[in-house]
Amino acid sequence: MAKSDLKIDIRTSPYIRKAPTVAQIMRNVVYALLPLAAYAVYQFGISALALLVTTTLSCVLTEHVFCKLSAKKSTIIDASAIITGLLLAMTLPPGFPLWMGAVAGFTAIAMGKTLFGGLGFNVFNPALVGRAFVQAAFPVSITTWTPALATDRFVEFIPSTLALPFMKPLPTAEWTAHVALDGFSGATPLALMKFQGIMTDTYDLFLGTIAGSTGETSSLLILICGFYLVYRKMLDWRIPAAVLFGTAVSAEFFYFMDPAKYPSPGFMLCSGGLMFAAVFMASDMVASPVTPLGIFVFGCLVGFLTVIIRLFGGLTEAVMYAILFGNAATPLIESYTQPRIYGARKPIKAKEKKS
Repeated sequence: MAKSDLKIDIRTSPYIRKAPTVAQIMRNVVYALLPLAAYAVYQFGISALALLVTTTLSCVLTEHVFCKLSAKKSTIIDASAIITGLLLAMTLPPGFPLWMGAVAGFTAIAMGKTLFGGLGFNVFNPALVGRAFVQAAFPVSITTWTPALATDRFVEFIPSTLALPFMKPLPTAEWTAHVALDGFSGATPLALMKFQGIMTDTYDLFLGTIAGSTGETSSLLILICGFYLVYRKMLDWRIPAAVLFGTAVSAEFFYFMDPAKYPSPGFMLCSGGLMFAAVFMASDMVASPVTPLGIFVFGCLVGFLTVIIRLFGGLTEAVMYAILFGNAATPLIESYTQPRIYGARKPIKAKEKKS
């Protein structure tokens, strides 16, 4: 190569890369949720698919309508409403009636997001606000579970999926025969533990071959999707790590006190929606702390409350309320965990001044 062909690219500092936009971050979160959505459809069939579509459309349409009513440019392009819809569907039972799913989607956007001023101003995770509303409004439907991998799940809806408003679904004899799988008790692992003292194998919990909410069953797949977001630098790994740490330590304390009565930390970590909530719910960029110590306090608080409510409360699942409580406490946590500015001195107390 001749010397005249050599080119030197000279640039001036600083060498700063452009930060990802909100839309780019949201799209990557959607990409991370798609494998969980696909696995949910594989497990529960077309009922899970219909629920995912219904809640997502409800959230997107609600956000679009509220933007129009407030004379603002529609913000559905940033995909945040899509994330809320997917997260919401994955926290609901696969046979949850579609009309209730639409109500949950409307509530999540209207009360959990728009009421506070839109994206970036929400105090609570919008998807959890929607689920908390239907938890109170429809307690029977939200605690009615169906088995995974049922026969003909790709050609038949779970009867409750298409139930009309305020009507009680009656499963047909044919569908009941299809889902009468060996060993299925009609309860989630947490319900079996809490009310019958039966512990589900941690291996089954980790892989997700159990009954449960639409997208919360496979801890392994949830961790893989979470690692993708960490690799893309779009998830602060310290938040889910702190939640899991707080849960493990709290569960280990009770397990050490009475192993025959209380479940092991492994059961607590892999059962229910804890793993899903720790990765995708507690890590909400708006509703969680940003200070290093605050993140640790927030995660430990969520983990501790989850264990306490599961063991001593009236509900089987508690991580939803634990995160909502943590969201409410976030401003207080941040105010007490602000790092000291480099070179700043502590304020002198009145007594020290007199002396």
